[in-house]
Amino acid sequence: MANFRRTIKDDFEEQVLDLRRVTRVVAGGKRFRFRATVAVGDSKGRVGVGIAKGLDVAQAVQKAKADAKKHLIRVPIKNGTIPHDVTAKFSAARVLLRPAKPGHGLLAGGAVRSVLFLSGITDITAKCLGGTKNKLTNAMATIEALKDLKPFN
Repeated sequence: MANFRRTIKDDFEEQVLDLRRVTRVVAGGKRFRFRATVAVGDSKGRVGVGIAKGLDVAQAVQKAKADAKKHLIRVPIKNGTIPHDVTAKFSAARVLLRPAKPGHGLLAGGAVRSVLFLSGITDITAKCLGGTKNKLTNAMATIEALKDLKPFN
């Protein structure tokens, strides 16, 4: 029997939301690493956010992309929008998502906009209600909100 090798076509777009240099203090001084937050999506209703650390930026981004692919969720999208209003909280971040009519556009800012764009939503209004500007927590709050959506009837 022939040994077939499956090639998986990677149809995901990625966007680096946040890059931070983190420090660990050891006896000899400080050790630096990089923490990357990456969002991936196929613009057809699948989106995920991943976090990873690495010794250099490229390694951290690659690991975060793999982590995001492990944590993909499916978003119910019809006519470019979501079925209903939803609010979600993650850590200090709170996000409100509201459906919009076709042609309205993607009204959101920062990490929330990136996650919604990668999921394939084109018409929506989003607002960060929490007091934090942290891109990681805002992106995770958006993912939690998208998880709470009920499918269209």
